[in-house]
Amino acid sequence: MNNYFVSAIGTDSGKTLVSAIICQALGADYWKPVQCGFPRDLETVQGLVQDPRCNFYKEQYLLKTPASPHAAAKIDDVQLSVANFRLPATKNDLVIEGAGGLLVPLNDEENIVDLIGHFEAAVVLVSDLYLGSINHTLMSVEVLKSRNLKVKGIIFNGPENKESQTIILKRSGFTNLFYIPQESQINADVVARYANELKAKWEI
Repeated sequence: MNNYFVSAIGTDSGKTLVSAIICQALGADYWKPVQCGFPRDLETVQGLVQDPRCNFYKEQYLLKTPASPHAAAKIDDVQLSVANFRLPATKNDLVIEGAGGLLVPLNDEENIVDLIGHFEAAVVLVSDLYLGSINHTLMSVEVLKSRNLKVKGIIFNGPENKESQTIILKRSGFTNLFYIPQESQINADVVARYANELKAKWEI
């Protein structure tokens, strides 16, 4: 059993889509430890993944407000602490979707990145290609390296920018797992197609 933690360089960077693709590719289970606001990413992934081997686990914390976890938790009068998080009991590979980026706060002292070591997970970093994404991606890379966290690789998405992708890969030294172009719509068939492509690269 392997744990893969899907993080990104920011909010709305494609973590949920990437999580669905990895689940479909590996027949892996899915779990989002903290959900802030609605719609729930759990429901989105369930609707995109067709592999019957995949199981979907409820969030440990389902918070009402679309905000940083530390702020949403205060509104709901909930105390988030890394030590209190427990992985679902599964014998499958597990895809864990983070909230926002690596340094999004869980509380006054701990961040999303602190969950990665707690779960002994390998990181899949999602980088959506926009003006400024080089800086945001390489800052995320620095955070991961400074904590000696295991990184499976990077998945790029959005309008292709080979110069950005090349410099990010060169500076990071991370594996280029996949590139997801912009799609007019995302559905289960699109996810299945990308999952088949990802399988060929996953173990390289």
